[in-house]
Amino acid sequence: MSLQNSSTDKVQVVRKEQQANLGCSFIDAKGREVPITEDMIQDACRELEHKLVKPAKQG
Repeated sequence: MSLQNSSTDKVQVVRKEQQANLGCSFIDAKGREVPITEDMIQDACRELEHKLVKPAKQG
């Protein structure tokens, strides 16, 4: 299996409540522990998708 073919594979997705604590956190600039939520992850994924650059066609 290659990366090109992996997009057709099916993966089960389990959704949590949008603001549910996922059991991980980060420390902000003021030293406070901030829980990472599903919304934060979804926002980061959307931001990355907007920054994707499609490869140039070869040939």
